[in-house]
Amino acid sequence: MLPIRPLFFFGIALLLLGAGSVAQAQDATPNETPSYRKEFTYGINFNTRGGLIGGVNVRSTRVLNDKWSRFWSIEGVEVKHPKEQRIGNQFTGGTYVLNKSNYMFVLRPSFGAQRVIFRKAPESGVQVNALLGGGPSVGLLMPYNIYYDYTERVGGRPGGPEDIRTEQFDPAIHGDSQFIVDKAPLFSGANNVKPTAGVHMRGALSFEYGRYRDAVAGIETGFLFEYFPSRPTILRATGISDAKLNETFFPSVYLTIYLGTRN
Repeated sequence: MLPIRPLFFFGIALLLLGAGSVAQAQDATPNETPSYRKEFTYGINFNTRGGLIGGVNVRSTRVLNDKWSRFWSIEGVEVKHPKEQRIGNQFTGGTYVLNKSNYMFVLRPSFGAQRVIFRKAPESGVQVNALLGGGPSVGLLMPYNIYYDYTERVGGRPGGPEDIRTEQFDPAIHGDSQFIVDKAPLFSGANNVKPTAGVHMRGALSFEYGRYRDAVAGIETGFLFEYFPSRPTILRATGISDAKLNETFFPSVYLTIYLGTRN
């Protein structure tokens, strides 16, 4: 998982930068009326709930006038529990996430509005936009499978043929971590995916760069608030109820780097 504090403060810094641009440009007249009506972008997402790369995003935007646009988008990310801890088996060299029972992937179709705060010059500069959007969240819980060693032992040593099985982690069955050989491949539990429904809302600032009217590149940073009433089970541990260990509310800070086209 990405370190929360650095990404959080980076997001705050960009938001403050945008706020400064807003203060300077509130009473300014736009430099030009946009010469395009549609914009399509795709990007890579980094967030405080994801891994090295949080996910991917595509967005379609339609210009309404010189200030306002509306958009729809869809985003696919992995959501991790903040208490996930990767450990290793010193005997086998394998690694796994302690007490993890499910991966959680989320699809986020969103609808929203975008307002130009500061329009860049025709051939250079940075354009600052503010946006607000939201929509349903479709959570997909996929079993986190491990290789567990059931080999019969006599006096602490293997006493029979090797018996290593692929199973979803269950603290009641796999309580002895020394017999967790390794994690199984990512999609080994894909045939047992369970959906769960939620909602999300985001607020952000985007900073667009580029010299060409038919292309766009930039970054977007903001906050996302997500709620799953069913309390998805990501971690499970002995002696702690699933409801107490897992959450319903998933706030995060995110940064998206995007490219796209206009026409």
